[in-house]
Amino acid sequence: MSRSRLVPGVEVVTVPGRGLAVRTQEGEFFSVRTGSADEDVLLSRLTGVTTGPVSEELDRVVRAFEEAGHLAEGPQDSRWPAARRTVRILGDPVLTEPLAGQLAALGARPLTTEAVTASGGSPADVEDLLDGEPSAVVWCLDGPVPDGLWDAADALPDHGVAWLRCHREGWQAYVEPVAAAPGDVTSAHVRSRRLAATPAHRELAAYWSGPRTSGAPVRLTPPAATLLAALLADDLGRWATGAPDTAGLPARRRLRRVDLRTLTVTEHPVLPVPDVAPMPEKDG
Repeated sequence: MSRSRLVPGVEVVTVPGRGLAVRTQEGEFFSVRTGSADEDVLLSRLTGVTTGPVSEELDRVVRAFEEAGHLAEGPQDSRWPAARRTVRILGDPVLTEPLAGQLAALGARPLTTEAVTASGGSPADVEDLLDGEPSAVVWCLDGPVPDGLWDAADALPDHGVAWLRCHREGWQAYVEPVAAAPGDVTSAHVRSRRLAATPAHRELAAYWSGPRTSGAPVRLTPPAATLLAALLADDLGRWATGAPDTAGLPARRRLRRVDLRTLTVTEHPVLPVPDVAPMPEKDG
């Protein structure tokens, strides 16, 4: 049985009267100029079969596919590695339950913590979060993040543990970047960047701190909860398997905003906030 050398999502099609065309991972079509290369032999090469004569022109076309990133360099192993299998999940069941199911289907071993760490819960210290020796911690809130709730969790990357989180603010939900190493974007960085980016920074800070008066509560629908869980599971799976970022912003520098009314996802770049140097003391 032949093993395809084309990367997943890339396909080659024969266009009547026009020769070969490649459909890229982005869904675009480009004509393939094969020159004097035999098209049947080329297709065999692209699917991992090496039968037929190999010409200089054929090698040129294959190199063009390689340089364009359409060919895999070797076997692609997307299995969840054992060393990163244990994932601790905290927060509200409406999000943690679908997330646990998706992570288990991908090969992880999710450990769910009860609602003491849900919206309105008490902060957990680092020792509690590291209980069970997880390789990653995911915290999902069906509401705004209370002040100080995630302060201890922001130190997880310093302990070699990946840190991923999401929360809801009304009809908007936010999936924050994966923090997997010291210097990555933490929840405190995201809060600082969001405050700096809006002229309504006083209002946003007051909204986070509460109290908040509202009418009928926003209810996460199953499709919305599934979408948020899928975004989290995909980010975590890519971190665990080392899969590259193929499009858009890097996962460690990307804040995603989800409109829960339309399930529209937008990406926003976010960078760590550098430490502020202390003010020099005045003489006298």
